Amino acid sequence: MAAVAHIDLNMADTGGVARPEGFTFIVRKNGDVVIRHHGQVATTLRRARAAAFLADVANADDQELMARMTGNYKRGNERAASSHARNRPC
Repeated sequence: MAAVAHIDLNMADTGGVARPEGFTFIVRKNGDVVIRHHGQVATTLRRARAAAFLADVANADDQELMARMTGNYKRGNERAASSHARNRPC
């Protein structure tokens, strides 16, 4: 019997860190960009940041870019943080 490997496509080629998901954005009439995460407003980009975002979103992974713009992305220290004294039960 052959062994079957399960590959989580959400974590493939990311070094074990899940890819961001659940982000959407809309562009308002005045040029502002509203980024939502699972339906809730995460941030609003205005002026130069909005223009730079719209230029970058065409060339990059939009989910990762939106996660970075909102500050909601994995930093790689989650495993180490779980063993920190402030995160352990009393």
